[in-house]
Amino acid sequence: MTRRAQILATAAELFAARGFHGVSVADLGAACGISGPALYKHFPSKDAMLAEMLVSISEELLAVGRQRVAAADGPVAALAALVDWHASFALGQRALIVVQDRDWESLPATARERVRALQREYVDLWAEQLRLVHDGLAADTARARAHATFGLLNSTPHSGLLPDGPMHQLLVEMALGALGVRR
Repeated sequence: MTRRAQILATAAELFAARGFHGVSVADLGAACGISGPALYKHFPSKDAMLAEMLVSISEELLAVGRQRVAAADGPVAALAALVDWHASFALGQRALIVVQDRDWESLPATARERVRALQREYVDLWAEQLRLVHDGLAADTARARAHATFGLLNSTPHSGLLPDGPMHQLLVEMALGALGVRR
């Protein structure tokens, strides 16, 4: 992991615990083992950290989602691969889910627009596979199913009461059920 990635991971944990506005540059520096001003060697501002963490995870979700769909043998397998990927993300990146939910309004406008565009593409990736599985499913209904499933999967920071392995299995089972997919 690069130093930059370590700083972002630390910032995500602090933002999740105390909120974006509850964390100072000095707090971030101390948690990273450097002075607050030394953070400016890596990021121009605290806002830039928030933007990079949320844009980069949105890019990763979409890129890996596309890879999973491309490697799948049909739309059922593609949805199963998407669900597996998103469940792994939700369990592994709890702090980022909390940060996006709580600190969305603190995200600079250009980054917010970029995240929303990436999220729309990610939703459409899921919706396209859903429409292939469910003949006659309207695009808006497919998108709504995808959004509802994200809600279930992204509830993990608050509902992950089991160890990660069993929680992952439960999330996959429930998400596939919510999508109306049988493997």
